[in-house]
Amino acid sequence: MKAKLWFVGIALLATLPALLLAQREVSPAAEARIQKEVRHELVMLPYLSVFDNLAYKVEGYNVTLVGQVVNPVLKSDAEKAVKKIEGVENVDNQIEVLPLSPMDDRIRQRLYRAIYGYPALQRYAMPVLKPIRIIVKNGHATLEGVVDSEADKNLAGLRANGVGGIFSVTNNLVVVKP
Repeated sequence: MKAKLWFVGIALLATLPALLLAQREVSPAAEARIQKEVRHELVMLPYLSVFDNLAYKVEGYNVTLVGQVVNPVLKSDAEKAVKKIEGVENVDNQIEVLPLSPMDDRIRQRLYRAIYGYPALQRYAMPVLKPIRIIVKNGHATLEGVVDSEADKNLAGLRANGVGGIFSVTNNLVVVKP
């Protein structure tokens, strides 16, 4: 009798980690809710500008923040905002703070005027959160975000390449049909 109880006890201990893991699985609805709330919190950050690029990945109750920001306060504000979301247990903040550079600041302003000042691309200047993000690091520019057509993507890349003082332009714009 004692041997049976001993065997049942060992079997229960062996299945305990699997039971605990099953309880930790996140339902698709819960993960979708966390994704929606993370996006909302990030776009509501007060210092977020067209020169910042924030992205995230939600895996269960864990959120990984990535991207580049000009203002170091934005990095810590993003982490604080995401940590307060109900259900988020861990935030891995991998956001890069871009180096301070007057040269990069001038390039950002020229790129902004070249892209958002061009009549064919002005419709992208209308939303509060500009869909074309301009990231400049050590004289190298990257365009991130979304556009409506391949022609707009190519046009933004051409406009950016026409700005003087830039070492290179990487066009990471994604075409999304409206």
